[in-house]
Amino acid sequence: MARFSSFDGVEIAYYSWPPDGGTPDQARPPVVLHHGFAVNAQVNWVLPGVVRALTAAGRTVFALDARGHGESAKPHDPASYGDSAMARDLSGLFDVIGSPQVHLAGYSMGGIVSLVTAASDRRVSRLVVGGIGGAVTVPGGVESGLLDRHAIERALLADDPASITDKQAAQFRAFADMVGCDRLALAAHMKAIRVNRIPLQDITAPTLVLAGRDDPLAASPQLLADAIADAKVQLVPGDHFTAVTDPGFAPAIVAFLG
Repeated sequence: MARFSSFDGVEIAYYSWPPDGGTPDQARPPVVLHHGFAVNAQVNWVLPGVVRALTAAGRTVFALDARGHGESAKPHDPASYGDSAMARDLSGLFDVIGSPQVHLAGYSMGGIVSLVTAASDRRVSRLVVGGIGGAVTVPGGVESGLLDRHAIERALLADDPASITDKQAAQFRAFADMVGCDRLALAAHMKAIRVNRIPLQDITAPTLVLAGRDDPLAASPQLLADAIADAKVQLVPGDHFTAVTDPGFAPAIVAFLG
């Protein structure tokens, strides 16, 4: 693990893995991975075997722990969060890597951040977004009818988990407790969720929208693909939490990234 200081001084932890054989293929850009909410690079990408599949295919891989997550700094001020801040963290990691091009994959929260990044940073030459769907195309994104961020925020701040009445919020709280998250940092992140439309029309990288067939947060993935100039959809079995462990998930990423 290494660290870099992002644009606002927040320390971001990141990991790197060489390709099998140890010699990077200079003809193929490094792959950068961004995880979902309340998890980290190890849980989202290492344990399901995605990193292993990429390195076995000869790729150099980098993954960060987003601010507020994993081994990165965890400020409790909502002003430190938001998709734009995390997109700048990704671009900062690109600077550290020093490659003129990168292939980028993000899941759930990381998928949204990856879309924001790809819309403005032309170093992203190929893109995979998982765990998100058509809701991302409208103002408010997944919050518009799919997630109640205020309920999740209250659940993260609750002293007694038994007092949480919202089923979805209770699931987020239980997962955060299981992983051992900093709940105050996650609550601050919830306060800063994007409500504006992502400029999907500005994404020029070929894109794969990778969704679990039973994932309500990734419903209508074709709507998202249709909003991007060069995008296609691929479905795998599973819901929001299990799709990443499906045997077809990692190979789909490897195949699309080349």
